[in-house]
Amino acid sequence: MEFNINKGIGKSVEFKGLKAQYLFIFAAGLLAVFIVFVVMYMAGADQWVCIGFGVISATMLVGFTFRLNEKYGEHGLMKILAKRNHPRYLINRKIPRRLFKRSQKKKRVESPKK
Repeated sequence: MEFNINKGIGKSVEFKGLKAQYLFIFAAGLLAVFIVFVVMYMAGADQWVCIGFGVISATMLVGFTFRLNEKYGEHGLMKILAKRNHPRYLINRKIPRRLFKRSQKKKRVESPKK
C-alpha cells in the first residue's frame, strides 16, 4: 500500500483529502487522544472505559477535522484567526464639516536672520 502525500511542487500538503493545517490538527489530536488513553489506563481506569474513550474521542476528532476542512478550505482557519485581529468598526471623531473641507497648507514665514 502506497500513499502519495504531496501532489507537486508549490502545492500544499494533502493526505486523504485533509489539506495543510488540518493535517497537523488531525495528527496532533490523535497523539493527544493516545496520550490521554495511556494516562487513563496507567492511572487504573477500567480497560473498557479507556477503549470507549479512545474510540469515541478519535471518531469525534476525525469528523470534526474533516468537517472543518470541508467548510473552511485550505486557508480558512488562518482567515478566521486574522478576522479576530481586525476592528469591528472605525471611529472618526472629527465633525462632518471638517471631513469635507479642503485642507489648506499654511505658508511658513521665515524670520529674518541677524
